[in-house]
Amino acid sequence: MTIRTELIDELLDGQDPASVMRQDGLLGELKKALLNRMMAAEFDHHMEQDRAGREGRNHRNGFTRKRVLTDSGHVEVTVPRDREARFDPVLIGKYQRRLPGFDDKVISLYTRGMSAREIQAHLEEIYGAEVSPQLISDVTGAVSAEIAEWQSRPLEPLYPVVFFDAIRVKIRDQGSVSNKAVYLALGVAPDGRKHILGLWIDPNEGAKFWLRIVNELRNRGVKDILIAVVDGLKGFPEAVNAAFPQTLVQTCIVHLLRNSLAYVSWQDRRQVAAALKPIYQAPSADAALQALGAFEAGEWGRKYPAIAPLWRRQWDQVIPFFAFPPEIRRIIYTTNAIESLNSTIRTAVRSRGHFPSDDAAIKLLYLVLRRVSKDWKMPQREWTAAMTQFAIMFGERFSVE
Repeated sequence: MTIRTELIDELLDGQDPASVMRQDGLLGELKKALLNRMMAAEFDHHMEQDRAGREGRNHRNGFTRKRVLTDSGHVEVTVPRDREARFDPVLIGKYQRRLPGFDDKVISLYTRGMSAREIQAHLEEIYGAEVSPQLISDVTGAVSAEIAEWQSRPLEPLYPVVFFDAIRVKIRDQGSVSNKAVYLALGVAPDGRKHILGLWIDPNEGAKFWLRIVNELRNRGVKDILIAVVDGLKGFPEAVNAAFPQTLVQTCIVHLLRNSLAYVSWQDRRQVAAALKPIYQAPSADAALQALGAFEAGEWGRKYPAIAPLWRRQWDQVIPFFAFPPEIRRIIYTTNAIESLNSTIRTAVRSRGHFPSDDAAIKLLYLVLRRVSKDWKMPQREWTAAMTQFAIMFGERFSVE
């Protein structure tokens, strides 16, 4: 749609340039006029339909003034009335006090870590909109039904790679605040696109917990997972193989490196990370084991003796990595998509202090994931090359249909 230059000149004639974009300036008045015009057009259509079916007995009955919240502040509109009170507007419903854009803005601020009172102050300062913290809580709380539907939605029958990870958050439980783990599953579909498969909170991590999760994924339509990437989660290998016997369980190399560097002083981290590279870049499991022995006997292995045993304890889940060609290794390691996702989640969680309940934590994390996943429209850059390798390694189990 192209707006005529003459119309723009007419609207700007005599306007103060500094006030044009303000809510109480031309932009605000234009939004108000457009809303009122659309309401009037909707009412005219209603009256035509009503009179045609009821022999013209219904008539206009004035207007009702109504203040609604938009994404740029309050706007006062005039809602037409009919004598028989049969007009139920679609644009702004009878009991509707805010337009959808306002809810989207509140949720966007909420997912960026702002509290209800911080959002209230922000909206008043920027847009002059006076809203209560309760209204903000109502807006964010309205996603509960959406979360329940999302958590039970059908999934793809095949995920070549699924990352399982845990994030620690503070949640109030029975009068005290404790650290709880929020578990999430990030799946890569056969076309290379990423999907969040689910979110779960359970203080009793173990084989029974993970068996419940993988059975839930299976009940939602997942028939096969080629590679499950985890960070040494307790009881996970046994649980995933009970539900998906052919799945390869792979320890996340990025997490293993981070856990190793936790023992290292800041000034030595770059050198130790470089010394660990020959292990996970080795062409085979035997070569990797030799590289681990060389690291253990070398300068950094002697200075930080806790690192090599850490790798040896998880070696059974590290070994599968060396059977993969470089294309699949890059999917598992270099493009560990869950790392950037965790960073976004931690930013939103950090300013919260603690959550009042498990549901409140799940709600925020879901909204953060919903915002982030909107950008997941394309497959990963390395995926085309990796598809060929998946087809060779897994045969009929891998299909892009």
